[in-house]
Amino acid sequence: MFKLAHLSDPHLGPLAGFSLHQLLGKRATGYVNWRRKRRHAHDMNVLALIVADIRAQAPDHVACTGDVAHIGLPNEFKTAVTFLDTLGPRDAVSFVPGNHDAYAPSSLKPLASHLGPWCADDVGVAGYPWYRRRGPVALIGLNSGIPTLPLMATGRLGQAQIAKAEVLLNHARNEGLIRVVLIHHPPYVGGARRSRELVDAEAFEAMLARSGADLILHGHNHTFSLAWRPGLGRDVPIVGVPSASIGPLGHGEMATWHLFKIEGDASAPQISVEQRGFEPDGTVMLRQEIALHAKPV
Repeated sequence: MFKLAHLSDPHLGPLAGFSLHQLLGKRATGYVNWRRKRRHAHDMNVLALIVADIRAQAPDHVACTGDVAHIGLPNEFKTAVTFLDTLGPRDAVSFVPGNHDAYAPSSLKPLASHLGPWCADDVGVAGYPWYRRRGPVALIGLNSGIPTLPLMATGRLGQAQIAKAEVLLNHARNEGLIRVVLIHHPPYVGGARRSRELVDAEAFEAMLARSGADLILHGHNHTFSLAWRPGLGRDVPIVGVPSASIGPLGHGEMATWHLFKIEGDASAPQISVEQRGFEPDGTVMLRQEIALHAKPV
């Protein structure tokens, strides 16, 4: 059995160590939003309990699908380095960015320089899509985070990244590996409302129908979701995880992470997910377990 932990949208805090000129443009509204809402909703003590529970389950690998930042400031990525190191050794932790990480054009360089070790392939080359083989599993990381206008949180992969992802999915299939795709935005039509959607989700779905995958993990919506889309020979489960840091003062689903148990081989993978979440009494508990065994089509 290969155990894969998945968390997303920790929105690390507090915001500190920045100058006023860094809050120009979209970051100004984002900072106001953090002051008014997000700093209360995202509880770092709750996140610490989630991380402790992840480590107690001893996963073989940990995947974080973005939004470690609030407004994409350089110091936020320094905080993210410390956070990702708490999840495990760097070769046992993978990362793909979200829209809050790519918040502004000036976010992109520090994002890449600080978090590159978690976004590199098996030979150490950073970039997207990346490909990591871990035991019987091929992890393929996609970057849907792009700078957008104020009040927008859309994502985009682009034709080149989708084409490269198809090559990697086919390569992993030929290698006999169970294929797991990591992305921040839900990569299917209707996965998020218009201002928050993956704008080229239709193109991704078309590629998925040609090449298939065994599991796709995403965050972004701060809620649990399970969708199925056609793949090559069988439908593909697409699982969204809530934020890993929402506490009692937040709205919606409280902090949650997922533990995937992956067995079998590429011809007939057996995958289940444990949903583990923070409870008001201060514990992290198993909420439910779901089998994700796709039937051939």
